[in-house]
Amino acid sequence: MPSMGAGWCCNDPPHRRTARRAGAAGGGTVSKYGNRKVEVDGITFDSVAEARRYGELCLLVLAGEIQELRCHPRYMLLEPFTDAAGQKVRAVHYTPDFDYLDARTGRRVAEDVKGRKGTITEAFTLRSKFFRHRYPGIELRVVG
Repeated sequence: MPSMGAGWCCNDPPHRRTARRAGAAGGGTVSKYGNRKVEVDGITFDSVAEARRYGELCLLVLAGEIQELRCHPRYMLLEPFTDAAGQKVRAVHYTPDFDYLDARTGRRVAEDVKGRKGTITEAFTLRSKFFRHRYPGIELRVVG
């Protein structure tokens, strides 16, 4: 398997992976959407669906179909600034669940895992629009 360097996911072969519920005594915490945090390979995912997608993407890395898989990459949508009144405004970021390079197309892809239609919030819709505007060369996929 090619070296992916620091910060890349899937550094271990699938047969050596471990999964457990995150949180005290393995019980995890339940979000307002009913999902539980799960830890796989030392990475905490917000849901079982997200952890499952991580496993699928790791297999695609091993098959050579994708490269440079990253978990929870952070993209800046708006730089910090000072407004006309002198107030400092913090930067706005978007953190998709994964991003990777599609080996077939050579294009970077960012993925967000959504378990149900109700998890596509107004905030997500707005951030995804800003993301697509700021990063037109990166394909944003919503998978479920």
